[in-house]
Amino acid sequence: MRDLVGREVLVTGASSGLGPVIARRLHREGVRLVLSARRRPELDALARELVGSRVVAADLSQRGEAERLASEAGPVDILIANAGVSASGPLVDFDVAGLDQALDVNLRAPIVLSRLLLPGMLRRRAGHVLLMASMAGMIPGPRSSVYSATKFALRGFGHSLRGELRGTGVGVSVISPSYVREVGVFADSGRSAPGLTVRPDQVAEACLSAIRHDRAEVTVAPFYARLGGSVGLAAPALATRVRSRLTDAQ
Repeated sequence: MRDLVGREVLVTGASSGLGPVIARRLHREGVRLVLSARRRPELDALARELVGSRVVAADLSQRGEAERLASEAGPVDILIANAGVSASGPLVDFDVAGLDQALDVNLRAPIVLSRLLLPGMLRRRAGHVLLMASMAGMIPGPRSSVYSATKFALRGFGHSLRGELRGTGVGVSVISPSYVREVGVFADSGRSAPGLTVRPDQVAEACLSAIRHDRAEVTVAPFYARLGGSVGLAAPALATRVRSRLTDAQ
């Protein structure tokens, strides 16, 4: 989808982290934005900055909210399913409510939004679904079983859906960043991100490139991290051992 001017774009998770960065980059291309997240004040401030944007606040951890968001967003040309929760830590530290939250936000919401917004795209024979995954969906590691599970599943969903929609005019892309500095969980906590990081603007540019050129997946990471991703997919046991040692060393 090379011509983005005037396209209606829904960005979830737009109030913080990568969301505002992606929204600002797409706004420069002349799209009309529908901004969604839980926190209405931050969304309203971003909408004032990005003139012409609409706001639909929604908490995707709550059942029914993804459905309401799809209805209120209206006919969307591009879905940026960016909302997510970190869900890191040993599995035994999660209660069932925490597991449900991770599954609902990271996996169920993108699938439901895709299902509800796709019919309009298919009728118009134009559109794009962009799913924000992670290199954690390629390289398994300790204390990330829940988060990795959602991202492995999201990548599988995206690639399968892409094959399903071949020839329809609707594209599907998966974006898989390594650790992102300056925004997100590390910036919010004041902790430094581990090595092999990327900038938020690099992820935003990857999103734009994926939509414009209908790319199946863009891994946004330094070379050695991308190499690690390939190893993770081909030899997960080896990748797990290496990542465990790197994590223990930090």
